Amino acid sequence: MPAPFTHALRVRYGECDPQGIVFNANYLLYFDVAFTELWRAAVGPWAEMVASGVDVVVAEAHLGFRAPARFDDELELRLRIARLGTTAITTEIEVMRSEELLLTGWLRHVCVDTQGWQKTDLPTWVRSGLRRFALPDAERGEDLLA
Repeated sequence: MPAPFTHALRVRYGECDPQGIVFNANYLLYFDVAFTELWRAAVGPWAEMVASGVDVVVAEAHLGFRAPARFDDELELRLRIARLGTTAITTEIEVMRSEELLLTGWLRHVCVDTQGWQKTDLPTWVRSGLRRFALPDAERGEDLLA
């Protein structure tokens, strides 16, 4: 199995709720930051993709909470491409504090053209770059929930 892409971040005070834990919606922000960094490492700058006439947008998100993160915690987000379909990408994400699993989740992005925002196939160069972080069976069959 390929090593996951990892992105480290530290919880800022403003990301916490009155109970002193990370407000739940901020995990989607963490996911977005980590996915953007995975993309930069695997494919290149986001703007280059958009300039080529395609973009990827979030179609679905799932979060499974296990334990809270708190102000000043150092977190590591571990990402793997679980599904690399014809038009969609599903990324599994784990949020860790040291070796403690705090949250699991996934994002499903769909590729769209930048002119009409219609679903379109992932470009070959995008697929090739993302394979670096893809699970062995990520390209099985057709897109799920396409």
